[in-house]
Amino acid sequence: MCASKVAEGKQRGWIIPIGGAEEKENAPQILNRFVQLAGGRQADIVVIPTASQMRSTGPRYERIFGELGAARVTALDFDTRRDCDEPGRLERLQQATGIFFTGGNQLRLGTLIGGTPIAKAVRVMNAAGVPVAGTSAGAAFISEHMIAFGDEGSTPIAGSVRLAAGLGLTNRFIIDQHFRQRDRLGRLLTALAYNPFAVGIGLDEDTAAFIAPDNTVHVEGSGGITVVDAAEVQFSSMDTVNEGRPVCLLGVKLHILTQGATFNLHTRLADAGVLHEPKR
Repeated sequence: MCASKVAEGKQRGWIIPIGGAEEKENAPQILNRFVQLAGGRQADIVVIPTASQMRSTGPRYERIFGELGAARVTALDFDTRRDCDEPGRLERLQQATGIFFTGGNQLRLGTLIGGTPIAKAVRVMNAAGVPVAGTSAGAAFISEHMIAFGDEGSTPIAGSVRLAAGLGLTNRFIIDQHFRQRDRLGRLLTALAYNPFAVGIGLDEDTAAFIAPDNTVHVEGSGGITVVDAAEVQFSSMDTVNEGRPVCLLGVKLHILTQGATFNLHTRLADAGVLHEPKR
């Protein structure tokens, strides 16, 4: 699949993958910025809690976004693919000024929503300017290529990662979430070793990549973002190494970004920016 085409004279909406466990109560910086991008006091947000099997997930985000000032918030769950064909749900989705995918299991999103009118509508809406955010599993689902599951650890291991089709808002990056907390550098490297076209974005918890219409990544949150750029890899043993064995990769470029830093997905240039955390 490919992202929907942006109409001439228009801008794509922001794409906002979040590493999971974002602050929700005391100082919800990430969620508050999403609400502002969705229209602030006029925001009309649709929450899609399909990745989660907890019935409390949708209502919890309805409450949180309402307390952050959104004018209207509706949780639309999809338990079957047939749900994605219902005209009433599609109509409600198309009224939204912001769309938010919760955490859970990204394969539930792929198997229940992928290829449906709902998935198509989200891509069209994002291309028309509507911001789309996802946390944890919802973040993994946003891109065209999604890490379905994989082993933890810092070393790339042949056969340790399985990729699946995601929502397809963009093909420029592959997301991995809970990155530092769950030691996932190796599985992101493994995913990129299959094809280094995409940029790997590893999101720590309570950290988000706010990706602007010009494909610049802006960091928000208390953690870091690990950017893995394999475009200039000089050698990879992925095609010859036996399954379960370490993969040799030479020439991988890695950046660690914190709040205020940026990375341009087009030029692949990083900038420390103006860091907001003062020296002690």
